[in-house]
Amino acid sequence: MAAGPCTVANNLYCDQAMCEQCNYARLLKNADLEATANRLHVMEVVGGNNCPLTAAEIFHTISRTQPINQVTVYRILELLVEQNLLERITIGGRAAHYGMAPNEHHAPHPHFICTRCAAIDCLSPECLSVDMENLRKTFSGEVERVEVRVEGICRNCLKGGGKK
Repeated sequence: MAAGPCTVANNLYCDQAMCEQCNYARLLKNADLEATANRLHVMEVVGGNNCPLTAAEIFHTISRTQPINQVTVYRILELLVEQNLLERITIGGRAAHYGMAPNEHHAPHPHFICTRCAAIDCLSPECLSVDMENLRKTFSGEVERVEVRVEGICRNCLKGGGKK
């Protein structure tokens, strides 16, 4: 079940519906991956959605118009995460969600996770930030990734429309 539209009145959520700027074939080539039709379909579905999607949602979206095996979708997702083209967002024991990894057109950004219905939405990069310079001064290790998540109750659940 898709999380629904990722826009909210206070504009915390990104409302970019389709990434018109990403050249998925070039992103794959830069990662030394062949731009196969199935890889491109997965990238287009993930990049064309304004919310992170589960593997099942990606599979169902592609399979409406193209024949594809569900295992193929899972394998492609794993490969694209390994190559840092997509990011995997996990929430305790539930299906992982996938979104575009930060790149020149996708700034790192926090995610909102509804504690009732498990919907995941992208928040704008400006609404929360991590001071990486200060982090480097106070942490002696090497930071590979920063993931910021905000948990609460989404607007749909507040209105009574979400799962309890």
